Amino acid sequence: MTARSGLAGLVAALALTGCSPDGPVAEPPLPSSPPTSPAPPAPSRPTGTPTPTSEPSSESPAPEPGTVPPPWLGTRPLPLRPDGFGQAQPTPPELDPRRFTLPDTVAPLPGDGFASRVEPVPADVLARSTWSPGCPVAAHDLAYVRLAFWGFDDQRHTGELLLAASVADDVVTVFEKLYEERFPFEELRVTPRSELDAPPTGDGNGTGAFVCRPTTGSTTTFSQHAYGLAIDLDPFQNPYSKGDLVLPELASAYLDRDRVRPGMITPDGVVVRAFASIGWTWGGTWSSLKDYQHFSQNGR
Repeated sequence: MTARSGLAGLVAALALTGCSPDGPVAEPPLPSSPPTSPAPPAPSRPTGTPTPTSEPSSESPAPEPGTVPPPWLGTRPLPLRPDGFGQAQPTPPELDPRRFTLPDTVAPLPGDGFASRVEPVPADVLARSTWSPGCPVAAHDLAYVRLAFWGFDDQRHTGELLLAASVADDVVTVFEKLYEERFPFEELRVTPRSELDAPPTGDGNGTGAFVCRPTTGSTTTFSQHAYGLAIDLDPFQNPYSKGDLVLPELASAYLDRDRVRPGMITPDGVVVRAFASIGWTWGGTWSSLKDYQHFSQNGR
C-alpha cells in the first residue's frame, strides 16, 4: 500500500519493519419617453408592519458531508504501535463517506476526454520521488505517466504516476477504461521523499505506483511497488488489513465491504475487470490479509 499517512509509519516499521438553473434577473428596459403624469404616491405602510431592511439571503447551501476535505486533513499524527505503524482509529464522520478530490498538482492535459502522456522520468520528478541508487529498478527503467481521471467531484482532472516502463502503456489502457466508466479518484501523484519520514496521520488517499520500500512486514524483500510493477488505488476507500493492523489507520469503516461507497473496488466491478485484462491481480482476493487497494503484475 502507498497511502500517504501510512507510508511513514510503514517505512519505520519495515526498518524494524463534490448553478442555479435560473440566471440573473434582467432589469426592465428604461422607458423611451418620460411618463405623461406623475406616478401615484406609494401607499403608507400600516403601523406595526416591519420594513424590510435587506434582500433575502443568497448564501450557498452547506456542502454535503464528505465532499469537502476537513481542515485537519494530514495534520494530526497518530499514536504509534510497538511495530511503528499508527494505531487504528474509528473513521471520523467527515471521512465516511469520503468523496472529495484534492486540487491537481500537475498541469491539465489538453482536450476534454481521456488523455495520457508517457515519457522518460524528468530529473526534477525523479528528485522528488522515493528513488535512490539503492532501489531495485534503474531510473531509466521507469516511466513518468500523466493521466486524465474523474474526480469524486464529477470533474476531469490530471494526475501523475511513476511506473516500470515495461508496463506503462498497459496501465494507461486500464485508466482509460476507468475514465470511461467514471470511476473516481481523489488524486494521482508521485509519492514524495518527505513522506518517508513523516509521522502517520492515517488519512492519506493518494493513488500511486512506484515507492522504493520493502514489502509490508518485511525487512529483506522489496515490494512490487519498488519495481514500479504495482499500484494502489484510492487507499482510504480500499484499505489494507491484517489482524488489527489497518492502513490507512483511519479507514476502518471501509473494511465493511458490503456497504459500497464511491471509490470502493468490488470483486465484480470495473477496476478488477480492467486490471484482469492486462493480467494483473487484486490484493482483495488474498487469504492471509486483505489489500483492497493493491494490484500487481505478479500477484504479490
